[in-house]
Amino acid sequence: MTCAILDDEPLALDLLADYCAQVPGLELKGQFDDALAGLAFLQDNPVDVVFLDIHMPRLTGLQLAQLLPQPGPRIVFTTAYDQYAVRSYELNAADYLLKPIAFERFVQAVQKVRQQLSAAPAAPSVAQAAEAPPTAPDAMFVKNEHRLQRVAFDDILYIEGMKEYLMIYTTTGKVLTLQSFRRVEEVLPPERFARIHKSYLVALSRIEHVERGKVQVAGRLLPIGDTYRDSFNALIKAYNQL
Repeated sequence: MTCAILDDEPLALDLLADYCAQVPGLELKGQFDDALAGLAFLQDNPVDVVFLDIHMPRLTGLQLAQLLPQPGPRIVFTTAYDQYAVRSYELNAADYLLKPIAFERFVQAVQKVRQQLSAAPAAPSVAQAAEAPPTAPDAMFVKNEHRLQRVAFDDILYIEGMKEYLMIYTTTGKVLTLQSFRRVEEVLPPERFARIHKSYLVALSRIEHVERGKVQVAGRLLPIGDTYRDSFNALIKAYNQL
């Protein structure tokens, strides 16, 4: 069984590579600390399973999983944040490993993938499962003044960072909340939203056009930051581009 590892933490990458070397019949084809480099490799070099860190810069593991060629490899998500578990199973992940990862738990995940590969050749792909998750949340609650306000994902146009606050622009108005981009990115469906700049996150379905390093949403031109340019371009190519 062949595999690849994607993790931006060098220690985690080395640990998983060492684990792979200890498991008979598991061949490590590549290890990457950069999500886009790993994606490029996997597009040309199919493997049976990818051990994929969820929280990586430029492109999250959840987003990367949906950009993989189909039929894609089995995905085993790895992360230090247990709040990602629900999203990982909505994406039909083979397993979910919470850091720090014990060797015994790693072996269990490998065995689970082996069983899946031998028992169900027609198992749904990551992308197929993501298209219509039966119980996927359709909104988030954010702190607004002295209450929790429900914000439907369908209503969000874009989100602007304002120091420690976020301004959420929706079809019905604006919502100011004391929140971080990182926390919001954990909640928003990664196949529907993209970070394009240190100060902006946009709904892909609300983009009116892309031009000269900017995107227009609701009549407003928003800049695409250099850090996010490659990952955003990859998402746009996967988002029904003709």
